Amino acid sequence: MILYFSGTGNSRYCARLLAEYLQDDCVDAFRYIRDGIAGEFSSQKPWVFVCPTYCWQIPRAFAGFLRSARLSGSRDAYFVMTCGGEVGNAPAANRALCEEMGLVCHGTFSVVMPDNYIVLFPAPTEEETQKLLAAAPAVLRSCADRILAGKDATEHTPGFADKLKSGVVNTLFYRFNMQPKKFTVSDACVSCGKCEKVCPLGNIRMENGRPVWGEHCTHCMACISGCPAEAIEYGKSTRGKARYQCPAEKES
Repeated sequence: MILYFSGTGNSRYCARLLAEYLQDDCVDAFRYIRDGIAGEFSSQKPWVFVCPTYCWQIPRAFAGFLRSARLSGSRDAYFVMTCGGEVGNAPAANRALCEEMGLVCHGTFSVVMPDNYIVLFPAPTEEETQKLLAAAPAVLRSCADRILAGKDATEHTPGFADKLKSGVVNTLFYRFNMQPKKFTVSDACVSCGKCEKVCPLGNIRMENGRPVWGEHCTHCMACISGCPAEAIEYGKSTRGKARYQCPAEKES
C-alpha cells in the first residue's frame, strides 16, 4: 500500500504513478493529518511512503501521521522522497522511524521534481518543469521494479554536509523559518476559501472573507501556490515570483 503526503502535487503525482506500476492501493494522508485521525491500514504488499523533502528530511507532519498509524500485514517498507536536488541524510532518519514503527526499512528512493519552495527559490520555468516531469516516470518505474523484486533502494553514502543539513540545519529551519506569521493576503483576494480547504494542518480560517493564519504551519506552499488570484505572499520573499503546482495534479 502507498501512503502519501503532498502540498502542491509532486508527491501525489509520483504516488499515483507508483500505484499504477505496482498495482497497489494509494491513500492520501491529508485528511488524517488535518483531522488528527490515527489511520488504520492493512497490506500484504510492502508499504511505500511517498512525500516531499522538507529541509533534507520527510515532513514532520507526515512522520507524525506514520507514527500514529496502525499498520498490519507486511512489515517491509520503502520511502520515496520528491526533492529539488537531494535528500541529505534523510534515509538514516527514515530507517530509525521504521524501527520505531516495527517495520523493516528497505531504503529511500529520491525523485527530482520541480522545486515548489518559492519562499527561498524561484519557481522552475515551464521548460524546466516539463523536462523534470518527463524524466519522472522512468525513475519511478525503476523504483517500482526494485520494490517488486524485493531489492533495497540504492542510496548514496552520506557525507558530513548531508548529516549537517538533515540534522542541525533542519532543526534550526523548523524553529526559525517555518513560521506562518509572514503570510499576508492582498486586496486581490476573491474570498474563494481555497487556501483554507487545502491547508493540511487546518491552520487557515476565513474571517470576513479573508484568510487568517494560525500558529501551525508546515510550509507546504499549498495555500500560496493554489491561490487562484495569487493574492497570498510570504513577506517580501515571494513577491514577483511565479507560483508552482504540479501541472498533472492541479486541484480545481
